[in-house]
Amino acid sequence: MSSPAEFYKSLPPVTKFFGTACLASTVACQIGLLSPFHFALFYQLVFYNFQVHRLFTSFFFLGKFSINFGIRLLMIVRYGAQLESGPFQRRTADFLWMMLFGALSLLVLSGIPLLWTPFLGPSLVFMLLYVWSREFPNASINIYGLVNLKAFYLPWAMLCLDVLFGSQIVPDLLGIIAGHLYYFLAVLHPLATGRNMLKTPQWLYPFYTIYLGWYCSQLTNP
Repeated sequence: MSSPAEFYKSLPPVTKFFGTACLASTVACQIGLLSPFHFALFYQLVFYNFQVHRLFTSFFFLGKFSINFGIRLLMIVRYGAQLESGPFQRRTADFLWMMLFGALSLLVLSGIPLLWTPFLGPSLVFMLLYVWSREFPNASINIYGLVNLKAFYLPWAMLCLDVLFGSQIVPDLLGIIAGHLYYFLAVLHPLATGRNMLKTPQWLYPFYTIYLGWYCSQLTNP
């Protein structure tokens, strides 16, 4: 079995960045270096106080150390890595575009008063889970050693469990909506019409190439 350091090093780049950012944000809040308020999305502060960073930081906070935080982080590591190394293998720019499209969709959805939530990290994780469940619909999943079900139903099962454990339904529901919107535009609609309405923008590829060069250099260095 590989060591934790080797396992971390083996994670694909986008998944590694997202998971690391979420973990670092939680650690910073846990030790009192920052407050969760600094990560929260408040549109009044964005537009009237020009605190534009909130449009980004709200995706990197999954809550303080708890069981829910651990589950969300495991979702990133497991389902994000399986997507990026499986259906998106050698298509890291496309995977990054999926994440960016999901983030933009969540920002728009969260602008609706009834759907607003201050932290969009859990929603983005749920979007990953939804897309994964569509790419691996027949995979067998065991939930807490109690229930076996197909991966296709996993997002809805996790949503129900979150509600039963007292978590808010809105973040999970936002993630499912954003995930379905992406999957419809990127997969279902092209299959039905032959036209891809959600092509990865060309401007993403130069940034990806630069990052990939750095990432490969990290893999080759001990």
